[in-house]
Amino acid sequence: MLVKINPVNPQPRHVDKAVDILRNEGVIVYPTDTFYGIGCDIFSKKAIERIYHLKKRPKDKPFSFICSSLTDISQYAQVGNYAYKTMKRLLPGPYTFLLEGSRLVPKIMLTKRHVVGIRVPDNSIALAIVAKLGHPIVSTSATLPDGTVLTDPEEINERLGKEVDLVIDAGPLGFEPSSVVSLIEDVPEVVRAGKGDVSEFL
Repeated sequence: MLVKINPVNPQPRHVDKAVDILRNEGVIVYPTDTFYGIGCDIFSKKAIERIYHLKKRPKDKPFSFICSSLTDISQYAQVGNYAYKTMKRLLPGPYTFLLEGSRLVPKIMLTKRHVVGIRVPDNSIALAIVAKLGHPIVSTSATLPDGTVLTDPEEINERLGKEVDLVIDAGPLGFEPSSVVSLIEDVPEVVRAGKGDVSEFL
């Protein structure tokens, strides 16, 4: 199912539809400030396993997830003073921050070292969905198993529509990934340079 949503002022009825699907263990494709993401409720093991299958991804490589705000992040990760100040300055934005996960995070979302990847994208639709749901959603790029990034919602619907419950159309997006920065124990380390400027961490 393909649904057009206003990227600046998301229509509440469409946001509600996406949230209903997530609450019923569904999988959606939604826009971020980098590219389209495939997501589900982080507390739905069944839906997370569907995404692993869809992405053909090994279970020892957990997905990152989206929070609606900095306050939200502190519930799901250990946030030090430096990390807090850094994220407050850069979020919402095209970054994935690696932090030590809290007890709230399901085991399927943690690495062996209990690390989580957290995003607060600068995208009205994604943030509206997470805020309405009340807790984070999985964030992984809408790609084919061969790694091809899909940037057009109509093509995503054509290629992945049978494997997901909803594709949100917010127009074509780019294909540059988020920058990944570890802030574990307040020691910054650039894991991947992407759309977000990482010069201050180098």
